[in-house]
Amino acid sequence: MKTIKTEIPDVLIFEPKVFGDDRGFFFESFNQQVFQDAVGHTVEFIQDNHSKSTKGVLRGLHFQLPPFGQGKLVRCVVGEVFDVAVDIRRNSATFGKWVGIHLSADNNRELWIPEGFAHGFYVISDVAEFVYKATNYYAPTHERCICWDDKDINIEWPHKTPPFLSAKDQSGKSLMESDVFQ
Repeated sequence: MKTIKTEIPDVLIFEPKVFGDDRGFFFESFNQQVFQDAVGHTVEFIQDNHSKSTKGVLRGLHFQLPPFGQGKLVRCVVGEVFDVAVDIRRNSATFGKWVGIHLSADNNRELWIPEGFAHGFYVISDVAEFVYKATNYYAPTHERCICWDDKDINIEWPHKTPPFLSAKDQSGKSLMESDVFQ
């Protein structure tokens, strides 16, 4: 598995070696030792999630407050998404900066988003199925949402028309108004 650094040092891309032939393909999607060596510390995943969305859906930018902060290892297993991680750690040199990459069933890439980051994705294909490992349980009372189009963050989403948003995502706050990690 190849590890690719991003502009934000704590956010990493993992690219598996795919073995394919006329029958199909095989790749190792997760290896605890390789992962921990890349991130530099022990990480315990305790929940796996799977979502399905249609073209034009934007989910995010979500995060959970401590003590329920979540690290996520995300990938797209059907279709394609543009995936974004935003550093919301107030004392970080990259506070308010974002990283965006295309994740797809074709490129098999995964993105590591540590605790202290907001996360969201936009569906590019007709349908996308998105799976991720999380380091903490879902805690609705600690969940928060930053507005996807926050002008201070200025994410360059790849859409030409307004995205489809949930009511929760429509009511997201700006980064500066939200309850972010200290």
